[in-house]
Amino acid sequence: MDQMALLLLLLLGAVLTVPLGQRLGLPAPVLMTLAGVAMAFSSFVPDVDIPPEIILPALLPPLLYASVQRTSWRQFAANKRPIFLSLIHIADAIVPGLPIAAAVALGALVAPPDPVAASAVAGSLGLPRRLVSILEGEGLFNDVTAIVLYHVAIAAAVSGTFSLPEAFGLLILSAVVAVVVGLALGWLTIKLMGLLGDATLQVGLTLLVPFVSYVLAEELMGSGVLAVLTTALFLAEHTADADDVQGRLTGRSFWEIVDTLVTGVAFGLIGLELHSVFGTAGDRVPELLGWGLAVVAVVVGVRLLWLLPATWLAKRLHTRRDYDEDIPTSWRETVVMWWAGMRGVASVALALAIPLETDDGKPFPGRDEIVFIAFVVIMATLVVQGLTLPWLVRTLGVRADTDAERALERELAGRAAGAAKRRLKEIEEEEDFPDDVVERLHRVAYDIGARISPDMVDEERREAYARRVERFKAVSRVQRDMLSAARHEVLSARNEPGADPEIVDRVLRYLDVRSLR
Repeated sequence: MDQMALLLLLLLGAVLTVPLGQRLGLPAPVLMTLAGVAMAFSSFVPDVDIPPEIILPALLPPLLYASVQRTSWRQFAANKRPIFLSLIHIADAIVPGLPIAAAVALGALVAPPDPVAASAVAGSLGLPRRLVSILEGEGLFNDVTAIVLYHVAIAAAVSGTFSLPEAFGLLILSAVVAVVVGLALGWLTIKLMGLLGDATLQVGLTLLVPFVSYVLAEELMGSGVLAVLTTALFLAEHTADADDVQGRLTGRSFWEIVDTLVTGVAFGLIGLELHSVFGTAGDRVPELLGWGLAVVAVVVGVRLLWLLPATWLAKRLHTRRDYDEDIPTSWRETVVMWWAGMRGVASVALALAIPLETDDGKPFPGRDEIVFIAFVVIMATLVVQGLTLPWLVRTLGVRADTDAERALERELAGRAAGAAKRRLKEIEEEEDFPDDVVERLHRVAYDIGARISPDMVDEERREAYARRVERFKAVSRVQRDMLSAARHEVLSARNEPGADPEIVDRVLRYLDVRSLR
């Protein structure tokens, strides 16, 4: 089996583990990691031959971009305290003889929880949305800080010199460059989208944007992760067009596919790399495993010791002025948030990207130990915590507040129906419609809200609406059958003599869009 066949196998696994995880009640990324481990120790699967320096820019930009699609800048701003109070960075010196720069690099690459793992694992368990938002934000901002610290530590270990003012200056420069690149590229993307017009081309552009943002920022000595984050947030806030229905549906479907496939490949690679990591360790596996478990204890323990006072402080700072800030509301939610702090893609990429040699040609100090320990931390937090998190959530009874969600849904349904009625009133003043048409249009405006949230209307109106829904379902069923017959007839004409496939597809597309409506 060559590398291309291995990639295709990972993509297939990414698709199959989603329904399998839903059936078993387990997170798909964890199943994909275990599948990667199984493939790594099988005889027919080759060792992964991917240059470490391309793993981070190839996998992280689309994953970060997809994660940001599920949030907004307001959510980050409202949750600034619980997110930033959760930042944890450990300069770990557990490994005997490990230089301080190498120890800081180890701490930087194992400290940040993975936002992709948080979204994929915690987001599928029915947790309160505020917890998932904090976990995603914590992971994103942790990645930014940790990767910058990692690069500073690696540079110090490679060169053999370290200057605190220089390191601080590099940190500030990296952040400033990343924000400038992210904002500039976001502005340019909006202009290009206006020129392209077509939804397919616009979605294709959004696929390129995170890669360009990451690479451009890295070339200019900035943080690629922060640049992607800035670009994605800027686009999320400035490209929303309420009437761009096709673009929104196309983009959402496209990025859900990209997120599923890239996430599966990323976590599959984690499992596949395990074989080579153990092979490099040789007969030192028991010793390195002990060091790795010690680091796991520090990482997991420090996270809990930090989250408890951080959550308490966030509650104390939670004033009426920032009532929309999301914070854990109980010790149960704090425990779930603690246990959901899994390491993943970024930690793997950073560990594998450690250079083999320093500037003077000597082996990088402790590289094999760092890589092995990093994988122990990743496997322990991702697999152990990922497999037990569903049980912990059920045991503690931490679930989304469905009453609050329904209340917000009712409010939005009422606002939607109200906006439709106001617009109808404006149109009535400008145009003259027959009474039966006006009555029907008012019923449509009313149904807009009722279809979104039937609970927003009283019992009598709900029963009348239910009767209309039943009639509508009967008519819709007949319409679906009619359109299905039309699609079959047009599709059968595709292979007839003299038929133009392009024209057939054009007619079929019209019928497909009509069916969606």
